[in-house]
Amino acid sequence: MPIRLRGLLRSRSAGHPHKTFLEDARTHRVIDNAGIDAAARAWSRELDALHVPHGARVLVDIDDPLSFAVVHLSVIAAGRCSAPVNPEATPAETHRARMALRPVLVITDRALRPGLRVQVGTGLPVDPVADPGAPVPDDGPPGSAALLTSGSTGAPKTVVLAEEQLLHVAGAVARHHRLTAADRGFNPLPLFHINGQVVGLLATLVSGATLVLDRRFHRTGFWPLLAAHDITWLNAVPAVLTILSREKIPVLPQRLRFVRSASAPLSENVGRLIAAATGVPVVESYGMTEAASQITATPLDAPARPGSVGLPVDVELEVIGPDGGVCPPGAVGRVRIRGAGVIRGYADGRGADRIDDAHWLDTADLGRLDDDGYLYLVGRADDVVNRGGELVYPREIEEVLLDEPAVADAVVIGRPDDVLGAVPIALIRPADELDAAAGAQLVRRLVKLCTVHLARYKRPAEFRLVGGFPLAPTGKVRRTELRRQLADELAASGR
Repeated sequence: MPIRLRGLLRSRSAGHPHKTFLEDARTHRVIDNAGIDAAARAWSRELDALHVPHGARVLVDIDDPLSFAVVHLSVIAAGRCSAPVNPEATPAETHRARMALRPVLVITDRALRPGLRVQVGTGLPVDPVADPGAPVPDDGPPGSAALLTSGSTGAPKTVVLAEEQLLHVAGAVARHHRLTAADRGFNPLPLFHINGQVVGLLATLVSGATLVLDRRFHRTGFWPLLAAHDITWLNAVPAVLTILSREKIPVLPQRLRFVRSASAPLSENVGRLIAAATGVPVVESYGMTEAASQITATPLDAPARPGSVGLPVDVELEVIGPDGGVCPPGAVGRVRIRGAGVIRGYADGRGADRIDDAHWLDTADLGRLDDDGYLYLVGRADDVVNRGGELVYPREIEEVLLDEPAVADAVVIGRPDDVLGAVPIALIRPADELDAAAGAQLVRRLVKLCTVHLARYKRPAEFRLVGGFPLAPTGKVRRTELRRQLADELAASGR
């Protein structure tokens, strides 16, 4: 019988009641195993009293990370469906999310949001000591989580992940990263995202470890903060690591074992810089909401393979060619996956064409496998630029551009061309503010760099210096928005 979240909470509470489960990075607030178990039981009784049906969606709109963690886990443990949303979203964005998720109840920690108020007097959603109440039976209906996909490459879709899927992947994450009760992770990533929920919260719970939560990443005092909290592993995204790679590390946590990167491609250069500065492995991973987060990850004790996102972890993975056949090692094709953590359909019925009768999910990512089964991603299928019949993969160009120290970030998209159909153009965010002359010098260096390292058809037809990019909350660039902006610009100019 698969493990249940409510049983896991009870087991942790019975075995090590005073072991810290969650810790706030900026205050002295902590939640121990007994506290989260009692809070989950209290929330179960509250949901019963409000006549929220089992399986019904409960929208979790909570800004405080500790309160979010307690409510999110408690809703799932109570056999309901937690539907978290971005607490920093605009009212219009939150309204659209509510219309898509259709919850029967809203739980929020802000008075201006409609729904049930969270009690914030103690910093926790409920007082886990005052009224622990009776145990919640293990044989109740299982819970789940409903999430909207990032929408970085199109309109978001609704994904519902069963409790069993969430815990399956959390267990795989814990085993792959060798998490134990002695570990103390640091998570400055948004908890409404699947990475924070599974890689952060649930993998910590499964392993009996401790997770330190920060509401957001702060570059000032970052490493001293981690050292003060005795952190053993860091859960980060490329945007965070890129910033850290450009600064000196004044102090390192003595027990730091690894740095984990997720949610977007990590520059090879940034990965090398972080590994050299910290002296620990940088675990690059690949995941998606539809797979309950992690799909592949680089091993902790294997030599680094630049550009690879690692090996499949408790999931089947294939690279498929245009004819539907499996590609040989080295050949680029569409990545597809299936397994216990992978959905078999979208909750809103959209995207049905991406899942076949054998339950293979087309990720819409392009990649290749080497002879040892390591995966190398080259971009999204929608991002590929067909330049006169030659396929140009943006990530290959971006890696070259990011080798220039003056480039903080680079994104390559396609621009329509009357002769070739499309040509790649490079959008460059400089590391520092540049005047016109310095900007022109940077572009000349980038042109030379591309001439040396890229075939002619891969070289960008245009370089643009920009102040920033539209980003998803996890730091992933919204390329769909960039393409829309370019299309609007071309239409306005009559091109």
